[in-house]
Amino acid sequence: MGRVYNFSAGPSMLPEAVLKKAADEMLDYEGSGQSVMEMSHRSKVFDGIIKDAEKLLREVMQIPDNYKVLFLQGGASSQFAMIPLNLMNKNKKADYVLTGQWATKAFKEAERYGDVVAVASSKDKTFSYIPKLDKSMFRPDADYVHICMNNTIYGTVYNEIPDTGDIPLVADISSCILSKPIDVSKFGVLYAGAQKNMAPAGLTVVIIREDLIGNAQEITPTMFNYQTHADNDSMFNTPPCYTIYIAKLVLEWIKNEIGGLEKMEEINVKKAKILYDFLDNSKMFKGTVVPEDRSLMNVPFITGNDELDAKFIKEVSAAGFVNIKGHRSVGGMRASIYNAMPVEGVEKLVAFMKDFEEKNS
Repeated sequence: MGRVYNFSAGPSMLPEAVLKKAADEMLDYEGSGQSVMEMSHRSKVFDGIIKDAEKLLREVMQIPDNYKVLFLQGGASSQFAMIPLNLMNKNKKADYVLTGQWATKAFKEAERYGDVVAVASSKDKTFSYIPKLDKSMFRPDADYVHICMNNTIYGTVYNEIPDTGDIPLVADISSCILSKPIDVSKFGVLYAGAQKNMAPAGLTVVIIREDLIGNAQEITPTMFNYQTHADNDSMFNTPPCYTIYIAKLVLEWIKNEIGGLEKMEEINVKKAKILYDFLDNSKMFKGTVVPEDRSLMNVPFITGNDELDAKFIKEVSAAGFVNIKGHRSVGGMRASIYNAMPVEGVEKLVAFMKDFEEKNS
């Protein structure tokens, strides 16, 4: 069987060039006589891999020198606790904007550790838009403000970064990291699970301003203290070695084959436009997000008929377009078109949708 077009929200498809290089190096990484999978994380060879991965991430994302890059585990969900434990340390207050399931989970976890307020929410319309925000909405004595930049389930994205003044802004960028340039200096903390745009599951990347490290709450477990990992260059314990290696290959692909994040954004805009233009003109399918807040990465859509949705999902999957079914909490369909999805994949999906519409109208 040939490779399918994988529209999964995560773990998602990886660039074929990366998979081929990893396959070539599976048994022998650069003459070491061993796979990265079985390599000691304390070896000189792996030390070169993790340092190269960080160097590339800093270069590709243009991360300022006063930020630490941490390669951690536990998924983005572990950050829901690590953020308040490390940052909610002065006034024990934090403000959250609720734009979907993950932002809400982060909010509920933070409530365990201090005075946490949801300053805005789009739950009233099934998280189909990003709330309008201004600086006056945030408490001046909040220790930080938290947002989820791109909402994987609902297909929304912040196209404008909220102005929080002197309050550190924290963002979950799991499903949009490396999809386009981002001004890191506008954030106190950025964090992401790698399994959508960066690497296989198992790696969590945290980019944190140095002045926010070192003031964790007394109750913070050693492994949940950012200082533990910053002081040990992400090597306090065994890191997810192979996932870091794949992230390095993906970053090399973005830098050398794509040409950087500006070029990556151009490709992603092109892919999203193909799909959204079809949805806007279709008589059967329609998108579920207000146009100004549409994600480039995750495109949810429906027919308005559950039986027709189910028929489409069955037929499109059989045709080699897999993982189109929407999240169990919302139903319908969703096409996640991350960096590794080629333009051709989106074009072929749209062609299939046009044909399905003609046959079922």
